[in-house]
Amino acid sequence: MAFEPLPSGSRIGILGGGQLGRMLALAAARLGMRCHVYEPAADPCAAHVVERVTRAEYDDVAALRAFANSVDVITYEFENVPLAAIDAIADIAPVRPGRRALETAQDRLAEKDFLRATGLATAPYALVEDAATLDDALAEIGAPSILKTRRLGYDGKGQARIMALPDAAAAWKSMSGAPSVLEGFIDFKCEISVIAARGGDGSVVAFDPGENVHMDGILHTTTVPAAIKASTAQDAVLIAGRILNALDYVGVIGVELFVTRGGLVVNEFAPRVHNSGHWTQDSCLIDQFEQHVRAICGWPLGDGARHSDAVMTNLLGDDILGAADMRGTAVHVYGKPDPRPGRKMGHATLITPRG
Repeated sequence: MAFEPLPSGSRIGILGGGQLGRMLALAAARLGMRCHVYEPAADPCAAHVVERVTRAEYDDVAALRAFANSVDVITYEFENVPLAAIDAIADIAPVRPGRRALETAQDRLAEKDFLRATGLATAPYALVEDAATLDDALAEIGAPSILKTRRLGYDGKGQARIMALPDAAAAWKSMSGAPSVLEGFIDFKCEISVIAARGGDGSVVAFDPGENVHMDGILHTTTVPAAIKASTAQDAVLIAGRILNALDYVGVIGVELFVTRGGLVVNEFAPRVHNSGHWTQDSCLIDQFEQHVRAICGWPLGDGARHSDAVMTNLLGDDILGAADMRGTAVHVYGKPDPRPGRKMGHATLITPRG
């Protein structure tokens, strides 16, 4: 699927105007690329750093097609872009990563089925469509377990824990009737993630795995290097490569895995740059955002090597108010108004000489 590299000065279309789109645009600018963001919201933070913004809904076909006609390649910064929007523009400009990755990641059941078909381990899971199928799933998987909506859940949203069978009714009620998946709990030592990229020529490059800690379902810190064996790190990178190749993927992907006594278990993947890869901005010569731009534009991928160890911390809500006083860290502020509780307002990365 190799394609001609885009020259500097080309235009990249980004579906979504949040912080990931903002950081993609900043990386693209370093390579001489121009960016056009498509976003329904009135004042997306990515709009502050790009050449052009289209503010329109994702069902506005005319606006989508005008946007596609203004750019040379299209990417997306979040995985819930409606597939109908992709279908409306795919005949005008290439969309990278492709439709299959987006479609698979949008549906937790399809994602788990894909991972299993690729020969990768996942948590035990079962489809839940109503209270009766939840009872059947619990009979198969047991408790503790976690009920998740098949679509649109993120940062702990759309999820309910079932610690014992009597919790089932309340858990199903919290799903508001949405088709769901029941997943068994995994007894894991730690969670890690691999940020990896695949170019149009099939080359694959991965960054070192990071160790993640969550609070209230939201990523709190990512530490690199992860406290895992070298063989485990290598296995994690190989898993990410298998996923990339199976999807014939172009761009950066984030793969989350559990480290267990029996080996690695894949939790999920995100077909985009990833929160747990923000440490690369300050610890690597070429970060995840530039790597993504390179991949979708047909440029050679960077080597992914890091020059420093890192601890990246998300700044949520009012945490951002102290950003100016965070000495000794690299602070990244997203430029969002209204620091609501739980809202990602920025991140800070502490780097130390590589151990």
